[in-house]
Amino acid sequence: MSETLNNSASPSATNHLFVNQFTNGILDPEKPMLGPVSDGGTIEANTAPGCWGPMLTPQLCGGHEVTIPVEVEGAEIGDAIAIHIQEIEVTSIATASGTDKALDGRFNGDPFVAGKCPSCGKLNPPTQINGLGKSAIQCSECGADAAPFSINNGYTIAFNSERKIGVTVPEEAANNIGSDAKHYAAMPENSIQNSVLALAPHDLVGLQARLRPFMGQLGTTPAIAMPDSHNAGDFGQFLIGAPHDYSLTEEQLELRTDGHMDIDAVRVGAILICPVKVPGGGIYMGDMHALQGDGEIAGHTCDVAGIVKLKVQVIKNLTLDGPILFPVEEDLPFLAKPFTSEEREQAQLLAKEYGVDELEKTAPVSVVGTGANLNSATENGLQRAAELFGMDVSEIQNRATINGAIEIGRHPGVVQITFLVPVNKLEKIKLLKFAQKKYKLAD
Repeated sequence: MSETLNNSASPSATNHLFVNQFTNGILDPEKPMLGPVSDGGTIEANTAPGCWGPMLTPQLCGGHEVTIPVEVEGAEIGDAIAIHIQEIEVTSIATASGTDKALDGRFNGDPFVAGKCPSCGKLNPPTQINGLGKSAIQCSECGADAAPFSINNGYTIAFNSERKIGVTVPEEAANNIGSDAKHYAAMPENSIQNSVLALAPHDLVGLQARLRPFMGQLGTTPAIAMPDSHNAGDFGQFLIGAPHDYSLTEEQLELRTDGHMDIDAVRVGAILICPVKVPGGGIYMGDMHALQGDGEIAGHTCDVAGIVKLKVQVIKNLTLDGPILFPVEEDLPFLAKPFTSEEREQAQLLAKEYGVDELEKTAPVSVVGTGANLNSATENGLQRAAELFGMDVSEIQNRATINGAIEIGRHPGVVQITFLVPVNKLEKIKLLKFAQKKYKLAD
């Protein structure tokens, strides 16, 4: 295992790179990357919990705490990188979450990005944990309660040793867990976040839940500096005309790469195809979720620390605006699953009866769309799919209705446009081999 900063003129690539360093919450294409890792190599990371911990740590400027981006050898602007998700292992023993409320007077325009001490007024102040509960996060300079958020309705959830089942716990257990937060969170050594476990929420007790971990943040570095949680079309809206240092125009927001998706299909076995908008791509990850229902309707879920292992593969001259996903077959909508040989035979008989000479050969694909709301995210995804496959938006709409579905990744504005696409279209843009790797496609 190795960790190298990309500071030399032409560093030699490594086949395996272990990452345990984190950004300050900002994805900045001007900052040094780790690596490079070779085309076809693997990246392994010990990721820190996302969302609540960083949201309670105003020193972090992005709302998350993701890994420092990794350069991939040979990846150039206008290429794409295929990320094969090989392992996702939850290491946290427990976590806490709930619905949020931004606290007035404790931020400058955006509580995820520009936290401010309400007493001394310091922007992005260092903080420390003192005790348990809602006032546990205190400014290191003046001692004031300085968390930019509070939990409205929350819970502490503990996991079994197999990380298959979780149970929400009562006040006494939540306090015991919160008193040893770093241990129960399995907080990575280099993480600076305040653990949400220190708040010890316990509104929901005795809930049982299944774990199915995935990555809420996984992708490539945007072409302009932006807070990590805002690298998406919905959260990114907060940056347009913002009063802090990371303000963007609407046009600059188009430089995002949509690495913050919160799509539960971004899990072990899936293949994620990401745009390259900066030299080397800059693969980063974080915000592992132990579980989540489609939409993440509470705004937050069970964020955990964990070990992630990825294989990366450069696809030359495939210009993408946003990510494409080849989910595991279990996660495909019913109408988007590959046809079986028996179904093909039945269709061929019916086609012959009605004078259809040839049936399309198709394979599943999922195009990610993001926007200010679900309508604009859907429009974005449809447009991306149309441009990618050289079709009219109306044709994509029909195909997603007959052979697919629109699925919600995150409310308010991340969707998957999942449908069966002709294999010749996939072959033309060098993606057929990924569909063939994932699915059994009938002749």
